This record gives sequence, structure tokens and C-alpha cells, in this order.
Amino acid sequence: MKIKTILYSVFFIVLCFNGLSQTNKFDQLLEDFHEEGLQLSPFVATLNTGDSRNNDKFELDISDEYRGDFINYYQKYKTALEGIKRSELSADQQVSYDILSWECAINIEGGKYPTHLMPLNQLWCLPIIVGQQASGQGAVPFKTAKDYDNWLKRLDGFVSWIELAIERMKEGIQSGHTLPKPLTEKVIPQYASLAAGKPTDHLYYSPVKNIPEEIDESEAKRIEKAYSAKIENDLIPAFKRLHRFLQDEYLPNSRTSHGISATPNGLDYYNYLIKVQTTTTLKADEIHTIGLSEVARIRGEMMKVKDQVGFKGSLIEFFDHVRNNSDLMPFKNPEEVLNNFNLIYQKIKPRVAELFDLEINIPFEIKRVEAFREASASVHYVAGAADASRPGIFYVPIPDATKYNTFSDESLFLHEAIPGHHFQASVALENTGVPTFRKYVWYGAHGEGWGLYCESLGKELGLFSDPYQYFGMLSMEMHRAIRLVVDTGIHTKGWTRERAIKYSLENEAVAEATIVSEVERYMAWPAQALSYKVGQLKIQELRAKAEKELGNRFDIKGFHTTIIESGGLPLKTLEEKINSWIEHNN
Repeated sequence: MKIKTILYSVFFIVLCFNGLSQTNKFDQLLEDFHEEGLQLSPFVATLNTGDSRNNDKFELDISDEYRGDFINYYQKYKTALEGIKRSELSADQQVSYDILSWECAINIEGGKYPTHLMPLNQLWCLPIIVGQQASGQGAVPFKTAKDYDNWLKRLDGFVSWIELAIERMKEGIQSGHTLPKPLTEKVIPQYASLAAGKPTDHLYYSPVKNIPEEIDESEAKRIEKAYSAKIENDLIPAFKRLHRFLQDEYLPNSRTSHGISATPNGLDYYNYLIKVQTTTTLKADEIHTIGLSEVARIRGEMMKVKDQVGFKGSLIEFFDHVRNNSDLMPFKNPEEVLNNFNLIYQKIKPRVAELFDLEINIPFEIKRVEAFREASASVHYVAGAADASRPGIFYVPIPDATKYNTFSDESLFLHEAIPGHHFQASVALENTGVPTFRKYVWYGAHGEGWGLYCESLGKELGLFSDPYQYFGMLSMEMHRAIRLVVDTGIHTKGWTRERAIKYSLENEAVAEATIVSEVERYMAWPAQALSYKVGQLKIQELRAKAEKELGNRFDIKGFHTTIIESGGLPLKTLEEKINSWIEHNN
């Protein structure tokens, strides 16, 4: 998009606003922002909103042209926003104003960093997201012949993305922007499995194995033939080229350092990511200090549980006892693991209404993570569709059910499922009183902070009667406290992967393989892990303030609704919202 085009776009917005009130101007601006965002990122639009108008298109988000359009999009709305008088807006509109202002500023600032030069990691990147959808079990619809044809066309864009990613990573090698070598070693096998085999056995053939009966036989045969050809002639060769490049060229040139600060301008980039993930002005040293304090506090609580169960050894020995306790690994197959989560769900159902006054229509399911990413995935939640046509899904990786340890299952469910991310996402999606774009905006500190806060509600919801499950809650909180120490340590203090693993092993009972995977997650996704604890501490602080100031007038249901009803919020905006709620109820 050229500068002249941007000026015309801004002029057009201003022209359309003439004659409208401030509130109407602003409402229209928000709708335009959302609509243009859907057009800019059609694949993201499918996944996040279910918008199907451009289901055959795929954005080359690592191209120079797309990156320029992305920044111009936010600059355009930043300029338009400056023409709105915030003081003349309603209270709810002022929240939207602040969110849009934040979105524009943070995305424009991020545009100066060369994130396109490291487009892959082992955990969460575009090819992994595409692979999830290629399974036919995600948000991309496979109900009609047109749906199948749209996905084939979209895969043309994905093949182009793979080719461009190889070129971008070559640029990254030249400029010093590469993955740490241990992460590249984890990425390579993911593409080895996609670069071989018969087309009909390929992951990307999965939707063809479940063609709906409504599609007639002749169309079904055409689809089968087209998908087989696409996989054999385009996808497998592209994955082969990517795998060969990663193995032969990228791995030998991957960096030996583990923190992002070792890359050019990496420390500035990390400080930016702290701002993105925590929505605060906290500095790395402050977060590191908070982490050390929280680790010490939680260790004290863990000692109490160790003594309660009568374990006579040290806390580190108790960690080993929990990790290797066969009583906590009772399952023989994945179905038993999933059923245990369903039992937890049934247990809390009668108590949820005591803490929440919500009507949620989006259904909820528990599923096993797909095989192609199970080895490196962690438990996570994927939101459903606003119209309830697609459920919210709690995904559980179960690479080996016989080694699956249950001691943190109750906390995991509270965080990822109910009342955690499922309530949070569904309430926002179903709220007709907020602008559309706010239904899908996400801030880690608010979102993950809410999930971690929900873990602390276990006793109020009838859980944690087993001391090992309560220890699981402490362990998961410890896990998030450790992140404050380890993430900042890796990215600003020169900590190695090995030092981070050692520190984690000394302070939590998670299996070593899981800790290794987590530390490598922090390496791949700098600062993201800081959001959980920072957000949880803020929500706990706000609840304590509300309880103190409101006394008998404090309504826990109202507090919880106020925290999550409006979708994602930067923490400053969330605090202002709770302060207004306190004032209104005082």
C-alpha cells in the first residue's frame, strides 16, 4: 500500500464521518477496523471469527508487502482515532478507545523488528496452525464441496509461504537472526514426517477421509483425486525442500546462544515483548525479583504439604517422589486420561453457580492433541465459535498414557477449561454489548492471568481434597513463578538452557522431560511466559481491594463477571474497570 493510498483512505474515513456524532463516528470506526482486519488476514479471520468470505485466501505474512500493509493498517486507524474526542464518548466506548489506541501503538512499534526472519519454531508457528486445520478437526469448515475447494486454493498460498520462509531463514542466517540450535533440532522431525509417505496416508489428506454424505459420489471422487494430487505434487515436495534446508543448511548455522538478546537489537526486542505480553511498564529486573520472591513463598507452602503427607525427605526428594509415584500414574490408555478430566468436570459442576452467574451457549469438549504435534505440545484451549457452531476444545497431549502423572489435573482443568479459558473466551464471544473486534482481542496478562487465578479457586469449587492435587496447584503456580526468573534469566542475564533446566528441577515436581520442553518454549517464545503470573497477581490484588472496600457488599459473581465480560483488556484498563465497579457498588 503506497503512501498516497493511505492518505486517500484516511481522507475517505474523515469524509464519511462528517455529519455524524462523536459516538456514531467512533462506532463506525471500530466496525471499519474490524472489517478491514478480516480482509487483511483472511486465514486468521477464519480461525478467530469463523468469517468464511475469503476461505480460499492465505496471507503471506512474512512478505515485505504484507508487513508494510500490516503497519499501514494500524497507522491508518491511529490517525483516524486522533480525530475522535475521547471525553465525548460513553464509558464503554472509552474502554474501546483505549484498547484500539493500545493495539495501534503496540503493533506499529513491533513493525521495526525482523520477526519474519525466524518464521518457525517447535511450538506455535504458522505451519503448525495450518497442520491443525489440515486434520479437518479445527475451525476451517469441511462441510461442502466448496469448502474442500477453498482449502485446496488456500494450500497454494501455504506452499508459497513455505518457499518464502526458506528464503527468509537464509536472510536470517546472514543477519544473525536464527533459532537456537536445540530448537532447530526439535523442528526438523516435525517436517520429516510431512515430507514422506503416500498421499492417502498424509495428514493433509485427513479431511478427505471424512467427506460428508451430503456431498455426492462424483464430487467426492473429484475431491479425493484433487487432494491426492495436491499432496503428491505440491505439499510433499515443499515439505521435502523445507526439511532438507533445515537439516543441511539451517541447523549448522543455528545459534549457540539461547536468549533473544544475543540477536541483533535483541535486548530492545525483549523489552518490547515484555510490554506486549504483560501490558505493563515492568522491566526485566523487576520481573526477575518478583519471581524470586514468589518462588520462595510457594516453596514454604509446598513444605507444608510435604509434612502433611508424612514424607520425611527434603523438598527436592519430595519432588522426585511426586514425579515417580506410580499411584499418580494409574492409566493404561489415553481414553482413561481424558475420562479423568471429564470426572473433574462433573465434580465441579454443582459448585460453579456459587462463584459465577453466567449463561454460556458455546459447547465444550475435551480432546487428545493430534499425533503430529503431540510430542512437543502442552495442554491448551482453543476457543469455540460465537454462534456455538464449533465447541471450545481443551486439548491434552498424551504421548504415553502409562507415564501420565495426574497430580496437576484438577488445576489444569480449572485453568484451561472451566472456569478458565472456556468461560473467559465464551463470555466475550457471546457478549453483544461490545464491539466485534473486542470479542477476539487477546492480552496474555489478562487471559493467562485469569487462567492462573482460576486455579486458586479449586477449594471453593470442591477440589483439592487430595493433598497431592493441592500440591499440583502449588506446583503449577510455582511453574509460573519460575517462569519469571527463568525467562528473564535466559533473555537478559545470559542463562543457558541447562541452567534454566537445573533451576526448574530444583523448584518444581514436573517431570524433567516436561521441564526441558518448557524451557525450550521460553527460548522460542520470549516473554510470553511472563504474562501468567503478572496477570494473576494483578487480579488477586484487585479482588483483595474489592473485598476490603466493599465488605459485605462484595459480590464474587459480579466480580468474576466484571473481570471477563468485556473480552481481553490491558491490565491498566482492567484495573480502571474494577475500580469503577467498586465505586458503583460502594
